[in-house]
Amino acid sequence: MPQFCDPSQRRELDERLSQRFIDLDPAGYFLIKLDRRAGELIAEHFGNGIDERGLATDPATGEVISCRGAGPRTPLATYRARSAKELGIALTEGPGPHPLSRVDHALYLGRELQKAEAALDSGTDYVQD
Repeated sequence: MPQFCDPSQRRELDERLSQRFIDLDPAGYFLIKLDRRAGELIAEHFGNGIDERGLATDPATGEVISCRGAGPRTPLATYRARSAKELGIALTEGPGPHPLSRVDHALYLGRELQKAEAALDSGTDYVQD
C-alpha cells in the first residue's frame, strides 16, 4: 500500500525531481505564457541544437542558450488556445508534423499547461518550471 504523502512532502519531491538531468528534445523547446486579456495560453516553440554535454544550443550560432538574460529569439511557431487540453491537442494530434519528439517532453508540457491554465483561472502568476 502506498504511503501517504502530505503537500509539503509532495512539493519537496517535485523540487528534487526538477533538479535531475533530462535529455532535451531535439525538436526544440517551448516558452509558455498567458494572455490574460484574451483568456488564452500561449506556447512559443523554438528550435535548438544539443551539444555533446546535452545543453541546448542556438542552431544559428552553436552557442549555448542561456536560461537567464538571453537575447530575444524568434519562435518557429506560436500556439494559442483557451485551455491546456486544447493546446495539448494542437501540439500532439492531427497530421503533423508535431513539435515534440519525446514522450517525457510531452508529459512535461502537459503538466506546465495545466499549471498555466490554473494561474489563468485564478489570476495568479505563472512561472514555468
